[in-house]
Amino acid sequence: MKIRIDSQNARATFCGMRRLDQLLSSLGYCSRREARDWIDDGRVTIDGVVADDVAQKAMPAAVRVDGEPLDHPDGLLLMVHKPTGLVCSHDDREGANVYSLLPPRWQQRNPLVTSVGRLDKDTSGLLLLTDQSPLVHRLTSPKHKVPKVYRATVDRDLTPELVPLFASGTLLLAGEKSPCLPAEMRIVSPREAELTLTEGRFHQVRRMFSAQGVTVLTLHRHRFGNLELGDAPPGKWHELPLNYFNAPAES
Repeated sequence: MKIRIDSQNARATFCGMRRLDQLLSSLGYCSRREARDWIDDGRVTIDGVVADDVAQKAMPAAVRVDGEPLDHPDGLLLMVHKPTGLVCSHDDREGANVYSLLPPRWQQRNPLVTSVGRLDKDTSGLLLLTDQSPLVHRLTSPKHKVPKVYRATVDRDLTPELVPLFASGTLLLAGEKSPCLPAEMRIVSPREAELTLTEGRFHQVRRMFSAQGVTVLTLHRHRFGNLELGDAPPGKWHELPLNYFNAPAES
């Protein structure tokens, strides 16, 4: 699949005249207080002229730090191959997180770079990270029904009856008041299945199988919408255009 990108629409709402201290802080360079020292040291220029006041306002494209353009001033959208063992929370008490895979500066951005939905600690695969809050909301909103495809290995042979059960839209998980939306299941081998969901309830795939007495041993997500993880190695990421999910697809 090819994606046609309209560069005129690929810019985020971060663009516009902004105070230098606010700009540097939001992009993870330094704190607003530290920005004063950076400017006093002559590290920041606007259109080639050394800045002399943290309150100066400038377009991000005109600003240089140590002679280099600002680091992704328009925003970030990343596809990550999340390995097992990492959580999607920013709370350090929950253990090592997926954001540790990113450059330190990106980890300091404000708004925070966050995941589009979550994969639990024991699940691997395709995970989107972004600092674009409207995109997070759109892609996780139940009304948009973005398909996510998972590959699961389980502890016992799968029965064909699970296919119509998961597709029926009648499966009610423990503690839930509404049944799961219809999910497409394909049995790949006696103990391996591919499952396509259009919602993202807590530990949903594991709980769907568990409700039928089946334990999921490994779980991997390899597709999100039209986006395929491909052969990207675990722990690696690559950038996507900010308007990737707005761009028309070409076959």
